[in-house]
Amino acid sequence: MTEPESAVRAGMPGGRAVLAGRDVPRMGFGAMQLPGPGVLGPPADRAQALAVLRRAVELGVRHVDTAQYYGPDVSNELIAAALRPYPADLVLVSKVGARRDERGAWLEAQRPEELRAGVEANLRSLRIEQVPVVNLRRQPDADVPFAEQVDAMVALCGAGLVGAMGLSNVTLEQYRQARSVTDVACVQNPYNLTQRGEQPLLEACAADGVPFVPFFPLGSAFGSDNPVLGHPEVRAAADDLGATPAQVALAWLLHQSPSVLLIPGTSSVAHLEENVAAADLVLDEDLLRALDAAGQGDAAVG
Repeated sequence: MTEPESAVRAGMPGGRAVLAGRDVPRMGFGAMQLPGPGVLGPPADRAQALAVLRRAVELGVRHVDTAQYYGPDVSNELIAAALRPYPADLVLVSKVGARRDERGAWLEAQRPEELRAGVEANLRSLRIEQVPVVNLRRQPDADVPFAEQVDAMVALCGAGLVGAMGLSNVTLEQYRQARSVTDVACVQNPYNLTQRGEQPLLEACAADGVPFVPFFPLGSAFGSDNPVLGHPEVRAAADDLGATPAQVALAWLLHQSPSVLLIPGTSSVAHLEENVAAADLVLDEDLLRALDAAGQGDAAVG
């Protein structure tokens, strides 16, 4: 990294970016943790889930990530109940490519007709006529040609059911393939301090001006052993800055590129407020270098 690039990165937290033609704060909200355990069924406290969504909008969040199969239908129904009529500048981003069975198992829904059914289900549960952005979530072992999926999503955009197409869980080659035939609103792949296998894709998005949206920005939402929040370097930085480990990890991500948009999820108003405040946390270059080095051993994972 050159000295000018370092200086830019050290002053990069917070700010705004363009998502599907709309100006949004770089800190958004992910709705995956609003349903019950295992992202299945209703929340234990419906009033609190609604309060989280309303508080997010009060704090300026204008990018809300969801999926009809969260629940299923639960996160979308909560979003509609809390936020309709939707603010004109709110960008709802959903995804298709998966479904749940009656036991809550995660199943593929990759065929073009299943992608359309997924979009229609999102329209019903969000109670809107067009989903501003829908990510095509690619399953690595899908037997459906990627080109057919992209064509199906382009057709849904042409029919007015989808405002813009995004991608999720794709390879760099698939991203370039999609970009060769249509605009890509955003790319959502796993990336965090200790999981950096998608670095080449992040850099490609940055070069193209396409928002890169890391999922699991704080490490996996499943399981108790979190390599990001429990990392000694992250915890030490949090102590030094008077911040939380989550705020340090989120701020580190915002420093990686102006193209990075974040969607940390929570079912707690207090945690939501902490996450949003991370957009104002400035990490100096020495700390950035230390955090960069802290996760290098896992940089190829992802």
